[in-house]
Amino acid sequence: MESPSMDTIYQAISALYDNPNGNEKEKASTWLGDVQKSIHSWKVADQLLQQKKDVPSCFFAAQTMRSKVQHNLSELPQEAIVSLRDSLVAHLEGISPETSPPILTQLSLALADLALQMLSWQNCVSDLIKLFSNKNYFVLLEILTVLPQEIDSSSLKLGENRREEIKTELRANSQAVSFFLKECINSNPNSHIALKIIKCMTSWIQVKAISIQEVPQNAVIGFSFQVLQDHTSINILHDAASDCICAILHSLEENSNNTEVEKLLFDNVSALEASYHMVVAHEEEEKAANYARVFTELAETFLGKIILSTANGSAHFAMRSLELVLMCVGHHDYEVAKITFNLWFRLSEEVYERDYQPLTDAFKPHIERLIEALARHCQCEPDLMQLPDEDDFFDFRMKVMELIKDVVFIVGSSAVFRQMFATLQADLAWEQTEAALFIMQAVAKNILPEEYEYVPKVVEAILSMPENSHPAVRKTCILLLGELCEWIEKHPECLEASLQNLIRALHDQRLANAAATALQNICKACRSHTAPHASTLLQAARLADELALPLHTSSTLMRALAAAIGRLPHDQLTVAMREATSVQLAGLTELLKNNKELKKGTVTDPVLWLDRLAALFRDVDVLPSSVTGSHPCMPAFQDAWPVINQVMNKYVSDGRVMERACRCVRFMVRSAGRHAAPLLPALCAALPALYNARAHSCLLYLCAVLCDALAEPTGGRDADRELAGLLRAMLPRALALLDAPAAMRDNPDTVDDLFRLCVRYLQRNPSALVEGDTLGSVLQCAVAACPLDHGDANCSLMKFLHDLTRLASATRTDDHHLKGLVSAALTRCGEALTFALLEASVLHLHSYMLAEVAEVLLELLLWQKSMGVDWLQSALRRLPHAPPAATEQQCWQFHQYAMRAEKCKEMTRLLRDFARLYR
Repeated sequence: MESPSMDTIYQAISALYDNPNGNEKEKASTWLGDVQKSIHSWKVADQLLQQKKDVPSCFFAAQTMRSKVQHNLSELPQEAIVSLRDSLVAHLEGISPETSPPILTQLSLALADLALQMLSWQNCVSDLIKLFSNKNYFVLLEILTVLPQEIDSSSLKLGENRREEIKTELRANSQAVSFFLKECINSNPNSHIALKIIKCMTSWIQVKAISIQEVPQNAVIGFSFQVLQDHTSINILHDAASDCICAILHSLEENSNNTEVEKLLFDNVSALEASYHMVVAHEEEEKAANYARVFTELAETFLGKIILSTANGSAHFAMRSLELVLMCVGHHDYEVAKITFNLWFRLSEEVYERDYQPLTDAFKPHIERLIEALARHCQCEPDLMQLPDEDDFFDFRMKVMELIKDVVFIVGSSAVFRQMFATLQADLAWEQTEAALFIMQAVAKNILPEEYEYVPKVVEAILSMPENSHPAVRKTCILLLGELCEWIEKHPECLEASLQNLIRALHDQRLANAAATALQNICKACRSHTAPHASTLLQAARLADELALPLHTSSTLMRALAAAIGRLPHDQLTVAMREATSVQLAGLTELLKNNKELKKGTVTDPVLWLDRLAALFRDVDVLPSSVTGSHPCMPAFQDAWPVINQVMNKYVSDGRVMERACRCVRFMVRSAGRHAAPLLPALCAALPALYNARAHSCLLYLCAVLCDALAEPTGGRDADRELAGLLRAMLPRALALLDAPAAMRDNPDTVDDLFRLCVRYLQRNPSALVEGDTLGSVLQCAVAACPLDHGDANCSLMKFLHDLTRLASATRTDDHHLKGLVSAALTRCGEALTFALLEASVLHLHSYMLAEVAEVLLELLLWQKSMGVDWLQSALRRLPHAPPAATEQQCWQFHQYAMRAEKCKEMTRLLRDFARLYR
């Protein structure tokens, strides 16, 4: 791109901001984006900032400068970086209080990002204070706010060494910054400056630059408490003060060894209770939410000490923080209550892990009050006539259910069930009834089957509920009945009435999905008892098309049917399965005969029929010990495969249909297990042809399933030969696909399923993969795939490399020939593999992926200790040396510790710490 003229730049900016024509705006945006990416944008941005023609051009220039400093600083020669710094400082010095805030922010970010990356700029913080404190204090406030925030930015790869260097510098200047902020408070009482002051202090607290010991003398923290004490503070200032106090409380949790500061902060936060009540009275929800955040953070800060003291039989002074949080849970707005949820999850986890009854009993009153308040929050709007929408309130109720399931052990499920049942005895509005039933639904699965006092009455009430009851109440009752499935299993006398009730509910579109879900739960829990009702369920399943049930609902209904027929005598089961599958196969056959347009979710969508088939075979669950001859599901499988194969051939270009067809065959193979071997030749012939026509990764996954289910000893030697041929037919196309440039990143599912396939062959039929020249090609592909930062793909790849290395290092193996082949292949690529693993760890992979890499690296180094020393040394030498990077001393230390590591946790910690030096 040639250097554009300033007139052209101004015209493009004007078109972007002022032209009403959408196409012109898009063209201008694209062109200006190209300008920003070019080397000329440095000069363009500088000139725009000097000319200060208008706000849009200055903002574009500031944004460009920030983006270039953040991503493209390497474009400039070293000697130009000092000039860039001086230019940015000059632009910031020229900013006035009237300047647009976004321009100030972007320029401050540009200077902050430059300071962080400019290794030669020593003591940058103190220099910035000297430069701006007496000229533009509001500019300095912005710079000092964004500088700490940018230290851990994922966009800036500073490396841990530079980050620590900067944080040390921040800590060294913390008192000067605190003094500067104090002076600002005293001399500039207006709320705009006060907001900047508090935000600046929060940034410094969050990077732990402010010492906990300084808290009592810290003017900004004291000012933040004043803001929170004053319930009339403006909202934005109230938000910032809450953030600041939450930050210092979070910091206190990590430095909990100063009792004086702990007591001071606890007393100051506790004193906010009166202010909370005032904002509640004035219906200021945003401020109430802020107090809830602060009180919750206070309780989380002291939670460990509260638990410890309570377990030792004494009450910690911070126990009152739980009362403050419960006060917020009682707020009329459910959004305020939701803020506290993480605390209760943490409390539940701590109490559960300690498993000490006196400790559990100590928190019973709190959890009882919590559940009571949550039941009120779960009430729908009384004027709602239909089912509630799946909106934010729906999500809140799901979170409530999750929370109650987590904490209910503290008070006991039966106690909660009993409490809600007692509530229902009063003459309640429908929304109160529904909320109580909803809470009962959350705990129903934990009710002991021996419970005779309340559950029978609840079940009887549900089964006798009038059809004109509110639909929300009916739906919750249906789901509650499904959750009581384990109780029903022990009380089969109410099973038939429950099934009939749920089948009737299928006719109501609003309740159909809930009814199908409840049927599935009951049929899975009561397999033996529901078997005699299989014909009734089969009739219900036939209603799926007549009632136009949605895809998910009809599949759930099929899973219920499958669970019921799975315990029939084998001759009856065979008939039932063939009858159930024939309906779906008829639907697919109809699609094969004509060329109707595919409409998702309708009878013209093959996925509708395939998902139902998959559901049937997924949940039929025939007990393996009961199968003596042929498998009772095989006739249905043999009926289905030719039709499914035709569907796959017809829709081979449709990834969605192919994925569902493979899923369907997978469940068929899993249900029949080794008895599916007679169909293996047909499957092994069809899958390569389909894969060569269109390389869907789900076909690789299906091959892995076939190997797992049918390789020797389950399928016999003939099966092994078929599977070896299948692997040879599938691999070339997959490896060729991944050999193209950027192919790994473009096809992560293929990487995932290819190495999942290789893992299965290593486990079940290793000779097919190891013998011949196949393994070398797969290993080359594996080395090339190491940098791929896709979670599933990386996990499968590392599992393959780990299992392969384990095979090479195995001390006990029946096949020394295979072990020798694997050892030779790994030795040939050992150096390249070690470098690929290390480079991927420090430059490409997310931190959470490094545990799997550590397993492979550890196994590799333990297997070849002598060669591993050289492999690792060579890999370290090939890593980047320019910052951000590890020093020679740090590389030497990593080498020493890695070679001595014996456990995966050690290697994972080493890799994570080492990777931070490059990020």
